Amino acid sequence: MFWRLSCCKGQYARPLFQAVTAHATRAAEKLRQHGLVAGTLTVFFHTNRHRLDRPQYSGSRSTRITTMSSDTFDLVEAARRGAQAAWPKGQGQTYGFTKAGIMLADLIRFEDRPLTLFDVEKPKSAALMSALDRVNKRFGKKRWSLRVKG
Repeated sequence: MFWRLSCCKGQYARPLFQAVTAHATRAAEKLRQHGLVAGTLTVFFHTNRHRLDRPQYSGSRSTRITTMSSDTFDLVEAARRGAQAAWPKGQGQTYGFTKAGIMLADLIRFEDRPLTLFDVEKPKSAALMSALDRVNKRFGKKRWSLRVKG
């Protein structure tokens, strides 16, 4: 079975990188819940297009996840790389971003993922992700989160 695309998006008043991290964390949890891994992650964000009195910007960047993964830390790292690459460069303006999100593509089952020559099994990471998923299931989602600089 092959899934093509998954998306998480939302409107936030909090800093952009925190929003992207939260979306990547939730997406990783959903991937593990369905037994999938992702091969590509796209980050997108934009300002309010209806507020013409403010500077406008829309950015997006796709990042290939070399070792297809559903690990929260791998997806957060890919999302942060994508957000930094899409960030407006040297324009000297401040933007009020209103929406940020991620899209995952190239979704396949964990068992069917292609292995690379440099793949290393990470049993501690798998155990950690399983423990975090159990915490979320027992106490409700968003009971734990990664702390990032905004």
